[in-house]
Amino acid sequence: MDAKTNIKGRLPSRHVTEGPARAPHRSYFYAMGLTTEQIHQPFVGVASCWNEAAPCNIALMRQAQAVKKGVASAGGTPREFCTITVTDGIAMGHDGMRSSLPSRECIADSVELTVRGHAYDALVGLAGCDKSLPGMMMAMVRLNVPSIFIYGGSILPGNFRGQQVTVQDMFEAVGKHSVGAMSDEDLDEIERVACPSAGACGAQFTANTMATVSEAIGLALPYSAGAPAPYEIRDAFCMTAGEKVMDLIANNIRPRDIVTRKSLENAAAVVAASGGSTNAALHLPAIAHEAGIKFDLFDVAEIFKKTPYVADLKPGGRYVAKDMFEVGGIPLLMKTLLDNGFLHGDCLTVTGRTIAENLKSVKWNPHQDVVHPADKPITVTGGVVGLQGNLAPEGAIVKVAGMSNLRFTGPARCFDREEDAFEAVQKRTYREGEVIVIRYEGPKGGPGMREMLQTTAALTGQGMGGKIALITDGRFSGATRGFCIGHVGPEAAVGGPIGLLEDGDIIEIDAVAGTLNVKLSDDELAQRKTKWRPRATNHTSGALWKYAQQVGPAVDGAVTHPGGAHEKQCYADI
Repeated sequence: MDAKTNIKGRLPSRHVTEGPARAPHRSYFYAMGLTTEQIHQPFVGVASCWNEAAPCNIALMRQAQAVKKGVASAGGTPREFCTITVTDGIAMGHDGMRSSLPSRECIADSVELTVRGHAYDALVGLAGCDKSLPGMMMAMVRLNVPSIFIYGGSILPGNFRGQQVTVQDMFEAVGKHSVGAMSDEDLDEIERVACPSAGACGAQFTANTMATVSEAIGLALPYSAGAPAPYEIRDAFCMTAGEKVMDLIANNIRPRDIVTRKSLENAAAVVAASGGSTNAALHLPAIAHEAGIKFDLFDVAEIFKKTPYVADLKPGGRYVAKDMFEVGGIPLLMKTLLDNGFLHGDCLTVTGRTIAENLKSVKWNPHQDVVHPADKPITVTGGVVGLQGNLAPEGAIVKVAGMSNLRFTGPARCFDREEDAFEAVQKRTYREGEVIVIRYEGPKGGPGMREMLQTTAALTGQGMGGKIALITDGRFSGATRGFCIGHVGPEAAVGGPIGLLEDGDIIEIDAVAGTLNVKLSDDELAQRKTKWRPRATNHTSGALWKYAQQVGPAVDGAVTHPGGAHEKQCYADI
């Protein structure tokens, strides 16, 4: 361990522990029970998004203790701290969802400020929910100190009368209930069994999508993102991460050595191959932005287009994250992609080895049908598709995993907020064949770019899957299925074409050609633009107002600062 403590002279923590001028600082460390040896070792921040808001976060503090043991056993001094989480499942369907995407920035910012303020040398970050995973990875890349990401693990599937269920079934049950297809008693029964343990939503929704990304991008240890939250093996992964981060310090391996253009392409590939959440097209550009790499929605969509869909996971498929872990985990998915030329094998990872080296001993499991071979895919095109056209000059995104019809044309039915659209669905005042437009829900216009799972799930529960389409400048949950298009840009709040639509305008969606158009001429759109006026918001102070002033467009990841390309000094080099 001497070799590791001797590197203190090049680490940020020297500014708070070394020399006579830092005697006052050391007195604080002695007050917390640290020994002289511990004070002069590398300091490792152990950041978790623990809270009692939802099951995805509840197990993180326990896992953080295992990380701390690993750090200490390898000659480091762990310093635990927490940051926030806004959990989409509970924020969903009401004004609280405006806080979800802004929480990603708050998480990244608060981790940055804690690490900067206390001069930590490395970071192990634990996260368990949709925005906390990318937020934590963004902080790692921004700070660029040696870092390892740990997913808190997925929830176990529920069991409703012998059928495996997830929270997706709960939201769809609301739609069934609204049309009399589910009784009050049945709704009460399923809500009590749908979420039986700690952990994040169990299917390939946003949390598990970004967990898959964490391994593919190289910031998480192999297999660590697949183990469900209740599994005891999670503690072994956490202890190992604590030990391994000390090797990264010694070898000066940093996140920006790992997060490169190639590794971002790997991350996009696993999203497409697993039929993952469209939200990845928002989070991958944001992570890239922290490294100063341009990797926008169109770059993500290009990878989606040429990557096969191979993992038969809910919401479009049959299985949940636990099932994939038990047949071989994320490395099994990555191995078939690598063997068939869909991954860059030479990307560095937190193991100190490349993707190809990590996967060298992974053998194909022929006794399972969760993951198909990449040369015999479920579909040859990825489970997520990018769109562009006169209705979405800055692009849009749609999940097509599990869909049979990839084209839709119909008249627009416009709503200026989700609540109005949901009311129409509940009262069934919409018509089959319409394209429901939910606008002024983008990053600025929301503010906060809300998810629309409440509305989409209710439609599915009413049997409207494939019979109606939705488009929004907001977002759709990773649990959404059906013809639901999000991230339409420019958003309505800045005068984008989606804000110029009128009821009855014919919208043409083609997920094969990758287009999203309205049958209006350029002249007609230009004329409507002259009459358009910005819409007033109710959020005129506080965090949501601040977010609306800073946030950029969805095409670039809805980021709130200039990013690594404009950085003059990296924190890790202070």
